[in-house]
Amino acid sequence: FYVAVLASVGPQAQAVTTNLSINFLRRPRLGDLVGEARIAKLGRRLAAGDVLLRPAEGGEPVAQALVTYALPTA
Repeated sequence: FYVAVLASVGPQAQAVTTNLSINFLRRPRLGDLVGEARIAKLGRRLAAGDVLLRPAEGGEPVAQALVTYALPTA
């Protein structure tokens, strides 16, 4: 999610996580996982969204992270 936010707003040295919650949905098989970040709201001070973690070979999500970042004011 950090990469998704910074790709949208540019480099921000003081962007910090204000909230992070992870919901574990099911046990993954052994192997690689892929994260897909979605920004739900990108404001001047806060960015909120989620990241779905799925097996690299495809399939149902195994976890969801809900994230909020505080962005520095210029």
